Amino acid sequence: MSLVHPDTGFPSFGFLPKGVTVFSGAHSVRGCKKFMKISELESSPYLRDDRLVIECDVTVIMKTPVPESETMFDIEVPPSDLSDNLEKLLETQKGTGVTFKAKHENFHAHKIVLAMRSRVFEAQLYGPLGDNEKPCITIEDMEPSIFKTLLHFIYTDSLPVTVMDDLDGDEKEEMLKHLLVAADRYAMERMKLMCESMLCKRLSAESVSTTLALADQYHCIKLKNACIGFINSLNRMDLVMKSQGYEHLKRACPTVFVEIWERAAKSRKI
Repeated sequence: MSLVHPDTGFPSFGFLPKGVTVFSGAHSVRGCKKFMKISELESSPYLRDDRLVIECDVTVIMKTPVPESETMFDIEVPPSDLSDNLEKLLETQKGTGVTFKAKHENFHAHKIVLAMRSRVFEAQLYGPLGDNEKPCITIEDMEPSIFKTLLHFIYTDSLPVTVMDDLDGDEKEEMLKHLLVAADRYAMERMKLMCESMLCKRLSAESVSTTLALADQYHCIKLKNACIGFINSLNRMDLVMKSQGYEHLKRACPTVFVEIWERAAKSRKI
């Protein structure tokens, strides 16, 4: 709690209670018995025209502390292992009902899990025009490692850490781009955003042109904005123009340059 100076509008004198208070009823209160003597208050600049402004800041802690009487009988609940169980289900291939072939590799999966997680798989496996009667569905234009990672995400809602950690910088960036394309293809929006987020953190003058072309092609608005902001910040345009992906960006996404120049002009005005 602080007294607010009438001239500046800023708190100038404060009292900070110690500890955490649990407000559990209508009569719960918090404060102190002696804040300031009346004589001190009357001679201070905080009192003006018989008016006083007191500012009170309250920090709310959402997790309510457990009452002391309940800690004696506390029962620890283990974290959810649903994703672990689904991952084991994919690994053991028990009860699988569909097989996919990506180039030379076959992958067995559960139709209901795929349909639950992806509306594209739902239409493909259960729709009137789908491949629900085919014993094996061929995946065109996708590397086996990418489809395997896609399946892992469908079952666990996460990217495999071991696979990502084993790749070096350029390989990891290239894989993230392929995973983004796969996520877009099968309408896995969270996976797509995760790839966008990780690609944002790996932007460089050499790679930003190809990443921007990818973002524009697959309608990744946040990644696209990040790329344009990166190019316009700190006068990086000269370095970008020397990169290998710059010429491809000019040919494939000519309209992107309008956005780059418009945003650069707006930033200069600001």
